[in-house]
Amino acid sequence: MQKNTTVPEASDAEVKEVVRDRYAALARSDISNKDPAARQVAEAFGYSGDQLASIPAEANLGVSCGNPTALASLKAGEVVVDLGSGGGLDVFLAAQKVGPSGRAIGIDMTEDMIQRARRNADETRLTNVEFHLAEIESMPLENDSVDCVISNCVLNLVPDKANAFAEIFRVLKPGGRLAVADLALKQKLPQELAADFSAYVGCVAGAILMKDYESSLTAAGFDAVQIIDSRQDLNAYARLDEPSGCCEPSSCCAASTDQPSVHEGLAALLRTFDINEYVASVRVFALKPN
Repeated sequence: MQKNTTVPEASDAEVKEVVRDRYAALARSDISNKDPAARQVAEAFGYSGDQLASIPAEANLGVSCGNPTALASLKAGEVVVDLGSGGGLDVFLAAQKVGPSGRAIGIDMTEDMIQRARRNADETRLTNVEFHLAEIESMPLENDSVDCVISNCVLNLVPDKANAFAEIFRVLKPGGRLAVADLALKQKLPQELAADFSAYVGCVAGAILMKDYESSLTAAGFDAVQIIDSRQDLNAYARLDEPSGCCEPSSCCAASTDQPSVHEGLAALLRTFDINEYVASVRVFALKPN
């Protein structure tokens, strides 16, 4: 099974620290659904205008690669967990689907993201949402307690996917399901791209081959694993390089003066590489056996 840190000579802890710093800066930025570019990216990956209008504007940070709540067949009364919940976009949409008798739980390892999500939650009338500061490999949830796990372009950022998949398996109830939007590789990345931290933060260099994704979930114990190429154009992220969607280097969106923001890194990658040649937006489904 592939352990996948494609950024060479970097420990898992170092990779996580870079990811945490860049996404903390994104959480502190003013990117929101009010920005046409962020809204257009979300719509390009499956969110309707009505869905985006139903959530706080600051919940959409323009970093989606799919709409997991549209894939998960959520039902009233279910417990759903969103991994890497960011500003709360998918948590709020999931909460609407599972209703007051259900629970929608966000997990994120970045304190600034949790703070942003909780501020957004205060703007809603939802009483069934909660957010926890934690890593995906160590969730503060009981065994066999979750009906559905969703995630949106985040599992590729986890260096040790074996531990992440094992933890997802642990918290799911027997018969529970995984329904994820993510990025996966169509072919091995060129070394220049695989070794780029901006490519890792941008959800590219941490992705694994589709066949490895499937075999890794099977090794974790899942059944009925499907990895489906949605065939969406990843050049949608180029919209984030427009003035309304891209942060200025001096703004709070950048982690530091010498590090690009998440959006800037994505835009630079798209100017250099045809990402669609190497990476696919995928829909990932799996079941925990009864």
